[in-house]
Amino acid sequence: MSLFKPKLSRLSLLIALSIGLSACNASNNDENDSVLSKTEEAEQFLTQSEQTLSELSVEINRAEWIYSNFITDDTAALSASASEKLTATSVRLATQAAQYTDLKLDDASQRKLNILRSSLVLPAPLDPDKNAELAGISSQLNGLYGKGKYCFDDGHCLTQPELSAIMAESSDPKLLLEVWQGWREIAKPMRPLFQREVELANEGANDLGYADLSVLWRSQYDMKPDEFSNELDRLWGQVKPLYDSLHCYVRGELNEEYGDEIVPSNGPIPAHLLGNMWAQSWGNIYDKVSPQDADPGYEVTQLLAEHDYDEVKMVKQAENFFSSLGFDELPDSFWTRSLFVQPKDRDVVCHASAWDLDNLDDIRIKMCIQKTAEDFTVIHHELGHNYYQRAYKEQPFIFKNSANDGFHEAIGDTIALSITPSYLKQIGLLDEIPDASKDIGLLLKQALDKVAFMPFGLMIDQWRWKVFSGEITPAKYNQAWWDLREKYQGVKAPIERSEDDFDPGAKYHVPGNVPYTRYFLAHILQFQFHKSLCETAGDTGPVHRCSIYGNKAAGSKLNTMLEMGLSRPWPEALNVVTGSQEMDASAVLDYFAPLQVWLNEQNAQANRQCGW
Repeated sequence: MSLFKPKLSRLSLLIALSIGLSACNASNNDENDSVLSKTEEAEQFLTQSEQTLSELSVEINRAEWIYSNFITDDTAALSASASEKLTATSVRLATQAAQYTDLKLDDASQRKLNILRSSLVLPAPLDPDKNAELAGISSQLNGLYGKGKYCFDDGHCLTQPELSAIMAESSDPKLLLEVWQGWREIAKPMRPLFQREVELANEGANDLGYADLSVLWRSQYDMKPDEFSNELDRLWGQVKPLYDSLHCYVRGELNEEYGDEIVPSNGPIPAHLLGNMWAQSWGNIYDKVSPQDADPGYEVTQLLAEHDYDEVKMVKQAENFFSSLGFDELPDSFWTRSLFVQPKDRDVVCHASAWDLDNLDDIRIKMCIQKTAEDFTVIHHELGHNYYQRAYKEQPFIFKNSANDGFHEAIGDTIALSITPSYLKQIGLLDEIPDASKDIGLLLKQALDKVAFMPFGLMIDQWRWKVFSGEITPAKYNQAWWDLREKYQGVKAPIERSEDDFDPGAKYHVPGNVPYTRYFLAHILQFQFHKSLCETAGDTGPVHRCSIYGNKAAGSKLNTMLEMGLSRPWPEALNVVTGSQEMDASAVLDYFAPLQVWLNEQNAQANRQCGW
């Protein structure tokens, strides 16, 4: 689940600006003229930058699209070449922007300069040879993941989506362990590449005046880096008691399912038994942990099959949700240029992503859709990116992004929270809405996906930031990974791991250099957005039963925020929908309040010792 709109690290500006300096013996009038000239120069710099960046973004978007859809040595070389050229000049652009930061400019211009300087994700060193090396490593890492397969003893080989299907469906611990371990073999060759990539990117961050890449990444949230880290701690502190209750319950149920030898009643949960390749969401084990008599009487995957939903029809229905809120239909080019089904004749990057190729209307998704409830939700998520991209298309180029990256990830998930029984009935997938007695089962299923994900969404960048800062050395990459997974998630590797392994690389966003804190923020923001939009829609029932489907007032308020793009600090954008300038996880607790009461009752009745 990700957005593809290249950060400025992958764009560039082939532009040289001459900077006039006043003479040392200049008069006061000369100094005033110099300041005025420098201000005009900065405005011209921004104008030229945006024009060139807009044009060059199309070039890199197309190169990346082709490479992701046709993974060959040739497309890899083309992608690396484009990345090398564009990354080098984007670093020059960021360096130039820093020259104007002390000027008194209007708010918009000052904001643009700050964004140009801090929006690099993988900054290259100024040295051309090192820039070329970094571009090649980045391409190699992406290719290793995209072409990754695991081959069983009988010779048949499966891709990551196919292996993930086994993780989701099987209850055989031996098979689950084999698949879990097998997929992680693809990451071992990434380790030296990743280590060198970190060295080069840190050098690039130093060239821009940042202590390391961690500081640069954390500088992109309209607050000081350490303040942002404290904000994450505060939000996680709000959610952790709910997660602890869920973890305790799930571990107890899995212990009853598999026995003490496989799942001990105390301590971390083995990571291969949670229904997901990375144990990041646990919804696929719902049947193993579901409460008695809580079955709502339907399963969305089955409903999709019964109503002949193919891959395209699933996307059409997600589009219909946005249309019901007042958004325009997707352009024809979306349907002819997107990738919905995994090709059988070539390697592609199957990881679901949303693309904006021309900064206007050429929006697309790329995913190998499985006809499942999970992918029905993912499609809504990806279209959320596309509708956001189109909403801010009238903004200046530098502001064509979300208020912060968590916003971009949250929008589609906000819509997906409205995939309630009432919505399913409205669109003809469900005949009757289950009564409130079935809510615990529905909430548990949501929590297994949403609440279970939150510590995973937090820990990946906690690991990377420590790697970038040098707190985690290469000799401890894997150990530190599992230490943090145990600390935040309470999960552990099912077999002994060593520093010969590189388990972080088995997760797309690490070799793909995609920051991950955005997903944690999105899981906070989506509930905050959902609660506020339900209030706008006039829904006075339990927030977990609300669907904003068909409500134009909610859609209008949402669109007002989306159209702002990155033009204002994120607290102002948040205020448009929620009436507050502070992110707040209390909406998560409100949504799952009945479930947390029930979980605590179950854990107490079973005399479970919670924690790990």
